[in-house]
Amino acid sequence: MHILSTLSAVAGLLAVGSGQQITKVNDFNAVPTRLGMYVYVPSNIKTPAPIIVAVHHCQGSAQAYAGESGLMGLAGQKGFIIIFPNSKSGGGCFDVASTASLTHDGGGDSQTIANMVKYAIDKYGGDPDRVFATGTSSGAMMTNVLMGAYPDVFKAGSAYSGVPDGCFFVQGSTATQDPPGWNNQCANGQLTKTAAQWGDMVRSYYPGYNGTRPRMQIWHGTSDNTLRYPNYAEAMKQWSNVFGLTESKNAQNTPQNGYTQTIYGEGDAATAQLVGYSASGVGHSVPIHASVDMAFFGI
Repeated sequence: MHILSTLSAVAGLLAVGSGQQITKVNDFNAVPTRLGMYVYVPSNIKTPAPIIVAVHHCQGSAQAYAGESGLMGLAGQKGFIIIFPNSKSGGGCFDVASTASLTHDGGGDSQTIANMVKYAIDKYGGDPDRVFATGTSSGAMMTNVLMGAYPDVFKAGSAYSGVPDGCFFVQGSTATQDPPGWNNQCANGQLTKTAAQWGDMVRSYYPGYNGTRPRMQIWHGTSDNTLRYPNYAEAMKQWSNVFGLTESKNAQNTPQNGYTQTIYGEGDAATAQLVGYSASGVGHSVPIHASVDMAFFGI
């Protein structure tokens, strides 16, 4: 599901070779779905420290994504904590298909990741007011799910080549099945809804929640043949409705040639509630732009 999977071992070795290594948290009570928890806590950690949850793609791992994400060097500079969840499935995908994972405290992978955040706040002095998530492919889908199901935990997310929250739902899929459910209609970009319908799905995953919603940054390549490009427009429709935004502005060749930046509502690329990047000619998946993510997260 991810073209970088063949480079995963190399990326992991690069992370180790640089002197920066992630640590498996053996005393984390990995409920409800037994995901592995890995962390990087820099020596110059801030007090309290921002937390970034970095979620790997299918056929990936926490160890490999630590190298691919480019986050550990930045953590060393800026003093934030990184949590790298590790999938329990044989193919390395996270569950974004079951009702359990899509809903707040529903008993799925998303709840286990939210529990990792709580652990990091208590154990390492993480800042509960500065918790963010990012991910690629399956990890991008999980980023959308986390923003929908746990708006009380996360302040912003940056999703690389994913799908709208709830798009991958599969009737009858469970949080414990291996591999997790797969929705071909969604993956092929054939699931189209109105902005209000997508927004209602997000709101339904945490009934009664009336607090602030996490800000969203969405990346997608026009030549994506795995999670096809129409998912970009659907995700932008979804989150613009969640935020109640209708006005947008575009900037060409931003942050690099071939990318079109779309900002909804007020603010700039670092402060707006919703920012999208359409990458012309880019397949699956869009390369990680860690410095842009740092600016969007305010770290």
